[in-house]
Amino acid sequence: MPPKAFVSWSSGKDSAFALCEARRLGLAEIVGVVTTVNERYDRVAMHGVRSELLDRQIAALNLPAIKVLIPSPCTNEIYEARMAEACATIKASGVHHVIFGDLFLEDIRAYRERTLAAIGMTPIFPLWGRDTRQLAREMIDSGLVAHLVCLDPKRTPASLAGRRFDAALLQEIPPDVDPCGEKGEFHTVVTQGPMFSAPIGVSIGETVERDGFVFTDVIPD
Repeated sequence: MPPKAFVSWSSGKDSAFALCEARRLGLAEIVGVVTTVNERYDRVAMHGVRSELLDRQIAALNLPAIKVLIPSPCTNEIYEARMAEACATIKASGVHHVIFGDLFLEDIRAYRERTLAAIGMTPIFPLWGRDTRQLAREMIDSGLVAHLVCLDPKRTPASLAGRRFDAALLQEIPPDVDPCGEKGEFHTVVTQGPMFSAPIGVSIGETVERDGFVFTDVIPD
């Protein structure tokens, strides 16, 4: 039997597709998700997704969820302490594995392995090492629908903020931008796909620049 696992749920395409692939490949039985939420703005950390939309995702996943509240700004020490508390809660329920949507950044993987090992838990990386252009196409072909909610304008054209993550977008992004945005070029929010029981209706709201990043508000209907 595969181990029970929580998914580190960012609200974006990589964590969503990692959940799907973990199920498809029989890597884990998904029993919940854990998400960091900026307590100042009441939005998913880094992605800037409204908690209201996060709640709609959680309902469509039909899974228990743990929200880890972090301040803004947040030191690494505070982040690690609050994540450790959440992982302790997960472990106390008999779950010892966490699924991540990481793709190829070795330092990030090593960090996750090290911090989880310190508390007796194990990460799972269903998407690790895949060609990201092919992976992006697989995500789109699966029926996953996502929009760009946050981007780094130093790496990705600001005009792409709010755009749907689709084949047309893959043709437009600069060649030095990873097709999945793995190096922090952009982040997404998922509103439809095989991981959800039903699509989530949304409208595309205002785009703003804050702290050197461009954010587009995706509003649940």
